[in-house]
Amino acid sequence: MYQSTDKPLPLARPMRRVISTALASGSLLLSGCSMFSNKEEEHKAPKMASAETLYNYGIDALHSQRYALASGEFELLQQNYPYSGYTGNAELMEGYAYYLQGEYALSVQQLERYLLLHPTSPDAAYAYYLRALCYYEQIAEVQRDQQGTIEALNALEEVVTRFPQTSYARDAQLKIDLCRDHLAGKEMLVGRYYQEQHNYEAAMGRYQRVVQDFQTTNHVAEALERLVEVYLELGLVDEARRSASVLGYNYPDSQWYRYSYNILRNRHLLPDHSIAPKSQHKGGFFSRMWDSIF
Repeated sequence: MYQSTDKPLPLARPMRRVISTALASGSLLLSGCSMFSNKEEEHKAPKMASAETLYNYGIDALHSQRYALASGEFELLQQNYPYSGYTGNAELMEGYAYYLQGEYALSVQQLERYLLLHPTSPDAAYAYYLRALCYYEQIAEVQRDQQGTIEALNALEEVVTRFPQTSYARDAQLKIDLCRDHLAGKEMLVGRYYQEQHNYEAAMGRYQRVVQDFQTTNHVAEALERLVEVYLELGLVDEARRSASVLGYNYPDSQWYRYSYNILRNRHLLPDHSIAPKSQHKGGFFSRMWDSIF
């Protein structure tokens, strides 16, 4: 599972906006306020406290890392004051509190409710990003089913599409690259398994998908080398040569090209124009020969 090492990127913006709104309306400071006791029984808000008080208690609970208490305060505010000016922010912060508890399903449910009720909110980008993080945190190890990775990828791409100029989009793009690398790794794992079982056609399909659909990942060089192996096992000599040529053109110094070069050399299958490993020849990411692989 992918675990974020930092707090979610967008927390600072909505929190600053919410606090400034409270100050402008004459509410109490959210940090360092002397009325908040460190004792749990004194801190807990009365059931019918004002919307402002419930909201401030919830924020104070977030600051002191009492996330279950925070989500409870925000929920109580929404139940008792559905039309308050604090209600929308409470909905958003409840989703964040669930995220911090690792209650990702509850967080997604709450955030989607917030977006349904406030689709044009200035904090919509934050809500979409936090929703994507909930999926991202649940990505399973490459040996397991990757449906969660696909869901995280889709949610992150939605952030980039909807809010391309934001810091959320920039961070989401980095995580998209990690998701794609993860999915490519899964394809390689399955492909190697099929190859070990001598199911070469199935292995070929997995490796081809990595080459075609995950061209920017770190797995392409190995996929091309594995294609050389399975093509030769299937008697597809020309295809093996072309795969090795593309590998040599784009990754001339990689170990995977050295492997494929040696395989073809040992079988006396090297074409006259082959590129030897560690050649000085450099090209773009993919050569003009690309379309002739498959």
